[in-house]
Amino acid sequence: MRVLVVEDEHLLANALSEALRGWGYEVEQTGSGVAADRALRFTDFDLVVLDIGLPDIDGFEVLRRLRVRGAAARVLVLSARDSVDDRVYGLNLGADDYLTKPFSIVEYGARVNALLRRTSPHSEALTIGKLEVNYRTRQVFADGQPVELTVREWALLEYFIARPGRVLSKDQIAERLVESDEAMSINSVEGHVSRLRAKIQPAGIHIHTVRGFGYLWDPDRV
Repeated sequence: MRVLVVEDEHLLANALSEALRGWGYEVEQTGSGVAADRALRFTDFDLVVLDIGLPDIDGFEVLRRLRVRGAAARVLVLSARDSVDDRVYGLNLGADDYLTKPFSIVEYGARVNALLRRTSPHSEALTIGKLEVNYRTRQVFADGQPVELTVREWALLEYFIARPGRVLSKDQIAERLVESDEAMSINSVEGHVSRLRAKIQPAGIHIHTVRGFGYLWDPDRV
């Protein structure tokens, strides 16, 4: 299982990461909220260990953006803030657990293991009609032929697949695809959708335009 550790205190971050590796988890580490947000947009993690007091955007904002995008990663918040209001705010934003500093490595391990026991990992491969998607290798085949996707097209495909039968607005898609705090134009969204639509069309899968609202992924609808 893959874990992202987001902590700007270097010694603590290293200790948290090394403990996870010792328990057999695959770990990435960053001390920046902006870098964490970028990593979470383009990589699937099973768990995020997320400090709140980060030097750029804080952990609450990273968490808010993660949940707006509909990501299912478990989130363990770390914070020196131990007030009830802070804990409730974090949990309401979508945190799965809240651990206040200082804490023991034993308790940390117990919280991590409890959260990951709840995680139902994605199947490694998914077949939708004549569309085959391999999450591990990030390979896509349409009617048996390989499809080359850009990073953003892959993120868009995952976003649609996870939300069948739901109309997604262009603003929602822009929030999912944007790489940083820079805004993405509606024209850019339309371009990404158009290119993905053309690439998967040989599989008989259509992304429908719902005028005035956005786009609909419905594999059962022609």
